[in-house]
Amino acid sequence: MNADEIDWNRTLREQWEFHWNHQIRARLEGLTDDEYSWSPVPNAWSVRPRGTSTAPVQAGAGDFTIDYAFPPPTPAPFTTIAWRLGHVIVGVLAARNAAHFGAPAASYETWEYAGTAATALDQLETQLDTWLTGVHNLGADGLRVPVGDKEPYPELAMADLVLHIHRELIHHLSEVCLLRDLYLHTKTASG
Repeated sequence: MNADEIDWNRTLREQWEFHWNHQIRARLEGLTDDEYSWSPVPNAWSVRPRGTSTAPVQAGAGDFTIDYAFPPPTPAPFTTIAWRLGHVIVGVLAARNAAHFGAPAASYETWEYAGTAATALDQLETQLDTWLTGVHNLGADGLRVPVGDKEPYPELAMADLVLHIHRELIHHLSEVCLLRDLYLHTKTASG
């Protein structure tokens, strides 16, 4: 088979779908609210009830906000599972779904962050479904179209954005799995 015969759209989607179906989805099952908000270090950024954060910026439209600062401090604060899921749901997926696939507008400031693990996982699955449907509907030709001024590098093709988003998903959701392992081996062993 030569490169002209490969269904690149399917290949790009399968890159993420395989990781999700065989490495991530089962690892997220049973995520508890305690794990969701647990921090192994003091002063970690998280998703918190409105008005309880000490971070320079508390973004969000609902009862919960996500901790942030602009510019981000160096070194960046440690972040909880709640924060990492919030980042993936909003910054990685929902904003891109809105910009490229006709989903409702989404930003860190306007998002209603999840106060529970189950709600966050529902939000994640919804955004993932929207993303994959949007990528599928691009077809082969849509992958070649420049992303335009909705992205920092407008000249890059949609295929470049798809690869970037999948890297972000693999990276951050693997961090979530690692935090679950850390929780299991420290928090439950000591308490």
